[in-house]
Amino acid sequence: MYHYDQYDHLIVKERIAQYRDQVARRLANELTEEEFIPLRLQNGLYMQRHAYMLRIAVPYGLLSSKQMRMFAHIARKYDRGYGHFTTRQNIQFNWVELEQTPDILTDLASVEMHAIQTSGNCIRNTTSDPYAGVAADEIIDPRPYAEVLRQWSTFHPEFIALPRKFKVAINGAEQDRAAIAVHDIGLTAVRNEAGEVGFKVMAGGGMGRTPILGSVVREFLPWQHLLTYTQAIMRVYNLHGRRDNKYKARIKILLKAIGVEEFTRQVEAEWVDLKDGPETLTAEEMQRVADFFNPPAYLELPDLDYALEHADNKAYANWLQRNVKPHQRPGYVAVVLSLKKTGVPPGDATAEQIDFVADLADRYSFGELRVTHEQNLVLADVEQSKLFKLWQEARAHGLATPNIGLLTDMICCPGGDFCSLANAKSLPIAAAIAERFDNIDFQHDIGEIELNISGCINACGHHHVGSIGVLGVDKDGSEWYQVSIGGAQGNHAAIGKIIGPSFSALQMPEVIARLLHVYVRERHEGERFVDTAQRLGLPPFKEHVYATPITVGNLVGEDEYV
Repeated sequence: MYHYDQYDHLIVKERIAQYRDQVARRLANELTEEEFIPLRLQNGLYMQRHAYMLRIAVPYGLLSSKQMRMFAHIARKYDRGYGHFTTRQNIQFNWVELEQTPDILTDLASVEMHAIQTSGNCIRNTTSDPYAGVAADEIIDPRPYAEVLRQWSTFHPEFIALPRKFKVAINGAEQDRAAIAVHDIGLTAVRNEAGEVGFKVMAGGGMGRTPILGSVVREFLPWQHLLTYTQAIMRVYNLHGRRDNKYKARIKILLKAIGVEEFTRQVEAEWVDLKDGPETLTAEEMQRVADFFNPPAYLELPDLDYALEHADNKAYANWLQRNVKPHQRPGYVAVVLSLKKTGVPPGDATAEQIDFVADLADRYSFGELRVTHEQNLVLADVEQSKLFKLWQEARAHGLATPNIGLLTDMICCPGGDFCSLANAKSLPIAAAIAERFDNIDFQHDIGEIELNISGCINACGHHHVGSIGVLGVDKDGSEWYQVSIGGAQGNHAAIGKIIGPSFSALQMPEVIARLLHVYVRERHEGERFVDTAQRLGLPPFKEHVYATPITVGNLVGEDEYV
């Protein structure tokens, strides 16, 4: 993985010194809160309902075991003993004290981490495929390109005061596992007819109050022009994005207003003077960065039929089916550690669990791990022969729930329990649904389904692209929940459609039950929930959900599904 050079160390050190002075002036009331807001946001510090929250950047989701242990240290020393992994592949600490935040940033710098540009109207943390470098369907390893984007965008003087926040995702495989269609810029690796590597470029995707899938603005961009073309897009947005209304300030609104053809024309015109300029990437520069991502010291191993080992152990078999993913190298697999155990907020991990995962990374995965935008963790390089032992250890620490891609593998934002922007609580809804459908055999029968929950229209829980999406809304001062179905991420991204009027918190588990009832009744062989929902449309789901009032006395029993 990438290691800081002298320039990285210097800019982070100088930023911490600046921020420490700003905090001291705020605490001495030499700065008003209004004056302090942009300063703290530039360093990833938010004010939430009960305390400050610090968001730490995890570049393209990649961590060393040493960095992971620093998270455990921060959780114990400065927070309440846990951290929350987010849909941006970052980690948040929800209970930090303002006067301690410079010390936290100093501790982070000691392991080559920071919180710069995790907030504010700037280019945020670039996200990527959590299986980058090991995915069996990979075209190129996107991590060197993500690192180049990180270096280029950090403190870029032209783009530190954009109309609104800006998010970039990059995918290097045939299957999109970076949700590129719902990012301001989405990049996916392709090869042209000559076999040359480049990127298909999408722009104008996003969720929030106006969910829009990105539009293709270039089918093939030679890799050498990754930065110059990105800069051209950023310039057009920076010049013409709205600054009079923050709700209409994202690049997706600009694209919608002027049309993709006109937007592309302006980008191409801007690019003319940039494409062969100093920010054109060279083979030497890309090789310099790529050398940080050379494969680890893999052993020459045979591929095993690891499902035969302990074949009579159903719990282990379920875990192999859901949590173990294919690898490029014979004898290896990637393993997903689930942060979705029933009774625990999705994405949360205790300091003890964080330390334990760091130990697992050292012993099983060359000292590295990944964060997924589904709020789980990945050990990318596990020997197949060690799977059973790893499963036993992970299970003992609550990290082996065999539910990856299933109903209880929910994406969920912190919602109204923490976030001052939220209209409603998210975590109690996730907990109630998880408890209702905790039976793992039932979940395996239902099959793949993405249930995403957001506490407000900002859509941090990615509800728009959930097979089932839940959005917290305010109705006359009380919390209600709007439900959509048919959303999807990946190669066939889609925005879900709202089924009808919203529901109370107590009704939500039964709403999910009724949606699943229709799916099981109507599904074709091999169909996932999203396939059935898109094939049938809203009417049958809406009819069944609203057919009778949802009260405690008419709940659907789990045995009616299977």
